Amino acid sequence: MADVEKHDKELDSPQVQHNLSPVPTGAGHAGGEGAGWNLQSVLPADDTPWYRKRHLLLLNLCLLVPCMSSTTNGYDGSLLNGLQSMSQWQDYFGHPMGSRLGSLSNGVIFGQVLAFPVAPWLSDHTGRRFPIFIGSVLLVVGAVLQCATQNYAMFLVSRMIIGFGGLIAVEASPTLISELAYPTHRPIIVGYYNNLWYLGAILAAWITYGTYFMGLGDSWAWRIPSLLQGFFPLLQVLLVYFLPESPRYLVQKDRHDEARRILVKYHAGGDADSPLVDFEMKEITLQIEAAKAGSSTRYREFLRGRGNLHRLFIIIIVPCMMQLSGNGLTSYYLHLILDSIGMKSDPQQLRINGGLMIFNFGVSVAMASLMEFAGRRRLFLFSTVGMLVVYVVWTVLSAINQQRDFKDSSLGTGVVAMIFLYQFFYNSGLNGPPWVYVTEVLPTHLRAKGTNIMQIAGTCALIFNGYANPVAMTAITWKYYIVYCCVIAVEIVLVYFWFPETKGRSLEEIAFIFDGDSAFGGYDPSKPLHPDRAEQD
Repeated sequence: MADVEKHDKELDSPQVQHNLSPVPTGAGHAGGEGAGWNLQSVLPADDTPWYRKRHLLLLNLCLLVPCMSSTTNGYDGSLLNGLQSMSQWQDYFGHPMGSRLGSLSNGVIFGQVLAFPVAPWLSDHTGRRFPIFIGSVLLVVGAVLQCATQNYAMFLVSRMIIGFGGLIAVEASPTLISELAYPTHRPIIVGYYNNLWYLGAILAAWITYGTYFMGLGDSWAWRIPSLLQGFFPLLQVLLVYFLPESPRYLVQKDRHDEARRILVKYHAGGDADSPLVDFEMKEITLQIEAAKAGSSTRYREFLRGRGNLHRLFIIIIVPCMMQLSGNGLTSYYLHLILDSIGMKSDPQQLRINGGLMIFNFGVSVAMASLMEFAGRRRLFLFSTVGMLVVYVVWTVLSAINQQRDFKDSSLGTGVVAMIFLYQFFYNSGLNGPPWVYVTEVLPTHLRAKGTNIMQIAGTCALIFNGYANPVAMTAITWKYYIVYCCVIAVEIVLVYFWFPETKGRSLEEIAFIFDGDSAFGGYDPSKPLHPDRAEQD
């Protein structure tokens, strides 16, 4: 208790209060431009690049460990695409089609559904690191079983284990990154998190391309890529406990001194008197104390007040946009698209898949670097409008190509070009920005449960993709694209009217956008944290 009182006195000191005094930044909170704290005034005033500061370099290297969760997820997404283009895998499993193929795609989803009650509980009660550890252990086990598969049922079970462990790790990873990253680095690093999905996808695409040439009857052509799915999770198992815990989680558990030590070491380079650390500790403490005083951490909290209802709307719509914008076709059923335009050669499909993943990775990294400049909302709009235009052209080209019995190779090439152009727009707004946006709009006490709701919504969309896409593509081919043209048009309207801009604010400051003057339970951040205690002192 003495340590906590000492910490509160430091927060209430005149010097700290001067640094934390409100700075007018525009017209009202509800419009997204409300008064907030001046973060810039407490940042170090030097021009030294971050990579020449040992503490920031070490912190950002540490954050690569949770980023591996996204890489593993991307490996899985591209792996099934690659396996479907391999005659060795098709022959071994009897050329699965329709719902049988959909079950294999949804095997991961079945595992995720089982993990939904577990993942947020682990993050809220054991911290952010342990879920990454245990989830990665299960991913390694699933990869080994997937490699050793003897029949369809065993392959399906291995994918369920991968889904179970993967969801636990994936929910905790961006949360840890957003809560631990240096304030000005957070949006870009969280944006890069989802972009690293494509690093795993690139590896899976080209590994399956290489092993394809092992021989038509050699099952190791698909077993080796399956086993390598456990590589990044194994690294996480070995390295995750070298990371510091989330300071916000520690404050939530009343471990203020530990949280402060982490911020001093990794954000201030060991400077215990850093105004930045004082600033962060006060913001974090204010929000969490207000949440404890006036809010619950149960799911029903999302139904209380306009601010939380708005948050709930966003964390459900964003994952649906990520999965129901037509990307499910290129992510899991690229071979069906290529079959539909007459490109049926296994090596040709594998090369297109591999080239597409490299293109996606480059575009997503480049666009994530612009996130702070362009803003989240603008990127969402740019992405959805661009996707709609491309999908319309893609649909027209596919229709003409079928009418000409696939004899005009230029039309097939045009469809492939549209696939690449579509991925450019998709990656501009629906790869990096979503995880940044969701972790920003959620307050600390609801972040784990909010990301769980996001995963549930995304999983429901994935189940649709897993079963509807292969059946619809087989039955009506290019006509199915019309459905996604309509879906993307609706997304444009939703983004335009209900997605506020959040750039340029700390995690705690964003609460004012949704809650207005009631943010922080009515606390005035310019006043002492404990006024009664300050008067006694």
